[in-house]
Amino acid sequence: LFAGLTLLFSITFTSAQVPKGMGKSDPEAKKVLDAVSAKFKTFKTMKASFTLKIENAAGKVQGTKTGTVMMKGAKYQVSITGQEIFCDGVSIWTLDKAAKEVQLSTLDNSSGSITPQKLFTNFYDKDFLFYLNPEIKRDGKTYQIVELTPIDKTKPFFKLLLEVDKSTKVIMSTRVFEKTGNRYLYAINSFSTNSAIPDDSFTYSAKKFPGVEMIDLR
Repeated sequence: LFAGLTLLFSITFTSAQVPKGMGKSDPEAKKVLDAVSAKFKTFKTMKASFTLKIENAAGKVQGTKTGTVMMKGAKYQVSITGQEIFCDGVSIWTLDKAAKEVQLSTLDNSSGSITPQKLFTNFYDKDFLFYLNPEIKRDGKTYQIVELTPIDKTKPFFKLLLEVDKSTKVIMSTRVFEKTGNRYLYAINSFSTNSAIPDDSFTYSAKKFPGVEMIDLR
């Protein structure tokens, strides 16, 4: 399941140009995505708990995990059963508790790799075609459904579905459709903003994880 989390946070984008004849994105979908991006940029900090499910092509759930994510500026920390990712805005530590191993790498904003922050902002502008699907209502709330397809057809996935809370302009779930038939569903369970988060929450501490081998990839 961590592969699914890694997929979501390491989808690599290039500055692709839309080939002629591929069609154009739906301007109404862009309005929704732009509103999500604008709203997220007003948050000083963000905390969320989420559920990650992996389904096979038949829609059968193969496994479920829960986790949390915190963001503050360029910093983030993701925790899911057995795994943690820390980023202080410069370095990234990826901890595998079962293997007792942590990989240290450098955050490269120019590489096009996606971070949790980019998932809530304008990662979609150059690399996807996007369309607005019919709204759905659930538990008294209305959700706008945006479908994104990658321009680069060599990607391991062929579609993303974003579910946006129409009133709060927050992405509440993302479903990734892989070419293999697997589907990864990330659903937000709780969401809070602008609470105080100490900076050391985004830095790996060797003292907290004794016996873990550090692999420096910088």
